Amino acid sequence: MDLYNIMTLNIYSITLLIIVYYQSVKNDEKKSLQYKLYILMIQITIILLILDIMSRYDGNPDSINLLLNHVGNFFVFLVGPLLPSAWIMYVSINVFQNEMKTKRMIFPLFIVNGLNIFMVILTQKFGWYYYIDENNFYHRGPFFLIPGLILIVLIVISFFMLIRNKEKISRKHFFSLIFFATLPLVSIVIQIFIYGISIVMNLVTLSMLILFLNIQNHNIYIDYLTGINNRKKLDSYLKKKINACTEKKTFSAIMTDLNNFKLINDKYGHDEGDKALQDFVGLLKNSLRANDFVARYGGDEFCIVLDTCNKTVLEEIIRRINVCVEIYNSSKDQPYELGFSMGYAIYDYHSHMKAEEFQKLIDVLLYENKQIHKEHQK
Repeated sequence: MDLYNIMTLNIYSITLLIIVYYQSVKNDEKKSLQYKLYILMIQITIILLILDIMSRYDGNPDSINLLLNHVGNFFVFLVGPLLPSAWIMYVSINVFQNEMKTKRMIFPLFIVNGLNIFMVILTQKFGWYYYIDENNFYHRGPFFLIPGLILIVLIVISFFMLIRNKEKISRKHFFSLIFFATLPLVSIVIQIFIYGISIVMNLVTLSMLILFLNIQNHNIYIDYLTGINNRKKLDSYLKKKINACTEKKTFSAIMTDLNNFKLINDKYGHDEGDKALQDFVGLLKNSLRANDFVARYGGDEFCIVLDTCNKTVLEEIIRRINVCVEIYNSSKDQPYELGFSMGYAIYDYHSHMKAEEFQKLIDVLLYENKQIHKEHQK
């Protein structure tokens, strides 16, 4: 593939990634590790696409082409493993929804990238990975397979992680994540055996677009820790429910939060605190019906929107939540008990309350219930 075609293809890929980057920055949950890793992968891919263009200026020994060829190849090999490293962490956060577990991968990945940097630096003297002759032609070195094998091993690890834990993620997310690495992996293998063919980063660009459409774009409305709907989705959902209300058909909502959650964090650490939130969300889901809506309102506070205006049905769901939490506490699998407070109400069609006003109403009822719990603890 000649320089003109490579440049055209890479510029097209860079343009596409810039558009995806802009949309992600504009819409996504910027606090989440998943968002940060996705943005990092976009940035690394753009850098590698630019470096790929620079590394193709071979065959002309003038000073500019020589400089571009040397700098491009040096940094392509230097930066290369960073992308699959970020990818493994991205897979981990999607599979386990646990930021601390994912961050523990930083150290071993740092070692891998550190060793690669060491090898790339020595390559400039000994030509291990590659060397550029006096006519500015690129040649493979005796250890040229090592960088490709590093990339393949990192990608295969991500495949293993996905397949082993496929039941933990949705079918759509699973296939999007599998697809991300498949095309670049095939391209890397082809590049190893057929010299001169390199469209790895262009296929990565296609994979990044698929991730954006199927995962990142969906995660605009997903809480990164618990995997349920976030505050943004709750606000829009409540407005939609209120607008659909009639005199005969309305809905109800429950606001709930964990009692003494700060004590769990302080005594057992934030990892255990995160697990308590995730466990509580699991208990809520087990207590609800398929069409019920649950969102993280903020911190340890959650809101449930129920498609019912029947007080008996509402109270039955509350009873189920209480029973689920009691069973959880009696299991003794955790060093603490989950306690919670609740505020709940049926939306009054004739009140014409806005979503914010209804949220405030059940939040006040939650606060009153919390005070009752505190009185009982004294």
